[in-house]
Amino acid sequence: MTRWQADQQREAVADLYAAAYRGAPGREFEIRRVFLDRFEEHVQRPGFDMVIAGGAGLAGCVYGFPPDRDGEFWQGFRGGITPEVEELTALGRIFAVAELMVLPAFRRDHVATRLQTLLLARSTAQLATVLIEPSNTPARTAYRSWGWTKLGELSPRGGRPELEAWSRELRP
Repeated sequence: MTRWQADQQREAVADLYAAAYRGAPGREFEIRRVFLDRFEEHVQRPGFDMVIAGGAGLAGCVYGFPPDRDGEFWQGFRGGITPEVEELTALGRIFAVAELMVLPAFRRDHVATRLQTLLLARSTAQLATVLIEPSNTPARTAYRSWGWTKLGELSPRGGRPELEAWSRELRP
């Protein structure tokens, strides 16, 4: 989906997000609001791309974009970024998967696998990356099964939780 198409779907995608990541009862409105704020920023990023799955309603969605070429994406990375990753970032040859969500009823039907495969096949990047919270064992397990490897850890600013950076080579 283009940025415009994705923006037209934002309420449906926010509903999907809230349903896929159910939090404490009564927090659905807050979860949707935080997601919509982040989605509004993401959809404006150059190179934004999104893939959805569903029929009568959305079953899943994945989207991403190339990270900023100035390296801001990697700020807080512990241990330093390799020169190769720095160069690929500066050249715009990295694609960051920002969000992957699937409704619980569809999680054993390989929807997430097909979504991320299609999204990354459309990218011209050489390397894909994703940031995962270390406590998100299901996401870590899924990405590992898709051939992703842990690149390192980030300590984001602003009191946000620690994140792990995972990557997968797309093209040699």
